[in-house]
Amino acid sequence: MEILYHDKDIVICVKPPRVLSTDEPGGLPDLVRQALNETNIRTVHRLDRVVGGLVVLAKRSKAASELSRQIREGIFQKEYVALVHGCPQPQDGTFHDYIHRDPRERKSFLVPESSPQAQEAILHYTTECSAGEYSRVRIRLITGRTHQIRCQFSGHGYPLAGDRKYGIPDEAEDIALWSAKLSFLHPYSGKPMAFTLEPPKTYPWTDCK
Repeated sequence: MEILYHDKDIVICVKPPRVLSTDEPGGLPDLVRQALNETNIRTVHRLDRVVGGLVVLAKRSKAASELSRQIREGIFQKEYVALVHGCPQPQDGTFHDYIHRDPRERKSFLVPESSPQAQEAILHYTTECSAGEYSRVRIRLITGRTHQIRCQFSGHGYPLAGDRKYGIPDEAEDIALWSAKLSFLHPYSGKPMAFTLEPPKTYPWTDCK
């Protein structure tokens, strides 16, 4: 378990792909407890099981509550890097959609604004490079819906590489989506904090750099 920073209130770590964010045996909080030999580790936000990258956890209930407030109010900023099929047009832009989560299919869908239970979904993206069939995009989430990035890029015709749920079912590689930057205010001191970590230099990330 790679720990980038920790103090009496928070932990910043790197979640490996295929590890659950939820608090259960073998989940990320459990692994962090083992790595730090501490018991009070709480989930603040989640990444999909197949997604890796930066995650912040809390050591105290007050810290968890304060970080959750920052997430709700848009103070807590999240940036991701992804490889997508095709080249988004325009190359820099905003997706402003409405999403419905179907619990039976465990999948989210783009729907009209007037649809029952539709939730607003907004993200900004910048295309960093294109090579062959892939483009590398940097994404800043404005809202935080379940599978939002995967659903929106697929719905606009640019499914993520390796995303067998929303993209090409028989792709062999793991999903190319990485939590690359977290920015927030320290829950105790109020000091601005930012952590950045680029994706690993392995396939398929090496196909577009």
